[in-house]
Amino acid sequence: MQLIDDLERRVAGEPSLFQAQLLREDIARLRKLQEMARSLEHQEFLDKGMRVGWTQGDARTAELREPLEALLDAVYRFERGDIKQNMHIGECWQVLHRIRMERLLGCLSTPAPRLAD
Repeated sequence: MQLIDDLERRVAGEPSLFQAQLLREDIARLRKLQEMARSLEHQEFLDKGMRVGWTQGDARTAELREPLEALLDAVYRFERGDIKQNMHIGECWQVLHRIRMERLLGCLSTPAPRLAD
């Protein structure tokens, strides 16, 4: 899967230990999806793929449902022989990653102080 290769290259050059760890965790999730896609039926794969730790304890994974389902479907199809999905996986990943960072990491940022009127 091209996405895993791309993320592994990013880990190798990532100066931030925090970012490198996040990338390694995502790679592990994607590898798990690969394994599951090869052994599970489609619906079972979708159900289990939603619960591989996309958010802490998968408590907020439901907020990622739409882009995550698109990624899962593309991974499943790719692992079942549809090689055209390889590029689509990367596109789905970009959407999922952006939304996940906006919603989940954005809530951790310290709000900027308000400027005086």
